[in-house]
Amino acid sequence: MRFADEAIIEVVAGKGGDGCLSFRREKYIPFGGPNGGDGGDGGSVYVVAVAALNTLVDFRFTRLFRAKHGENGKGCECTGGKGPDLFIKVPVGTLVYDIHTEECLGDLVKPGQTLLVAKGGEHGLGNIRFKTSTNRAPRHITKGEPCDARRLRLELQVIADVGLLGLPNAGKSTFIRAVSAARPKVADYPFTTLKPNLGVVSIEVDRSFVIADIPGLIEGAAAGAGLGAQFLKHLSRTHLLLHLVDIAPPEGDPVKDIIKIRQELEKYSADLATRERWLVLNKLDLLPPDEQASHCQAIIEELGWKGRVFEVSALSGKGCREVCYAVMESITSSES
Repeated sequence: MRFADEAIIEVVAGKGGDGCLSFRREKYIPFGGPNGGDGGDGGSVYVVAVAALNTLVDFRFTRLFRAKHGENGKGCECTGGKGPDLFIKVPVGTLVYDIHTEECLGDLVKPGQTLLVAKGGEHGLGNIRFKTSTNRAPRHITKGEPCDARRLRLELQVIADVGLLGLPNAGKSTFIRAVSAARPKVADYPFTTLKPNLGVVSIEVDRSFVIADIPGLIEGAAAGAGLGAQFLKHLSRTHLLLHLVDIAPPEGDPVKDIIKIRQELEKYSADLATRERWLVLNKLDLLPPDEQASHCQAIIEELGWKGRVFEVSALSGKGCREVCYAVMESITSSES
């Protein structure tokens, strides 16, 4: 299934039903009086978060959502039927914006959370409502109210506790495969990850967290280069960031690579740039065992890094569990 994290749709609520102009007509009752019933309310349009969905791809094919109108009132004091409400299912983590005003109407972060996006029109009144002691045969009714109509932009931001970021081929997909049951594509060329991948990391019974892998960033990503900038917003809900670094790249310098990612984060979002970020120095297996510690220490010293650092080999799994236990401890302490 193709991943889609933005969609534009149009929603139209139902019009309220008109009131009925009617009089009672029965044999031997020449002056039966008014008996026109009210109309029914128009159906409203709601957006509801559903845990079973993880993409907005369905909205590529269906973009107009229209609720039913309320029925007109009838004689014999019969009220018209209410138009049924329309519920649009979206993934958990969807933000809803009004395109014309750019107002954020809601952020659906929990399964079952519902947001009213277009209210149905109120019903009109039948002539029985206007009967008075001085007006026994009113011929006045009211029309049903018009309905709301809106153009909406749906924006999906995946909900994860931890976000992975780094340059292409830093080993993010290999890491998420090593610590979870997620199976993103892994290959020996850049940009094998073309869409966000989520994995659930289970530490023990009833203790787990969700980790998100986004496409690799390149220099100029904040200005639109590459794929990463398109998906950086998916890191905005994370508790912390794991910055994976290839410590022995065939070309380039690990320290310069780390600085590039930091600069792109600062350009994209000041909030994201100040998010807690841990360094995960990956691909230890590419170095001789006796050089691994000194090589990592040289990177840390050149950076002047003060945060947490982990040395791992995602391919062999070395050090990965230690990272996961530390992440779980950080999440638990922040919730207490």
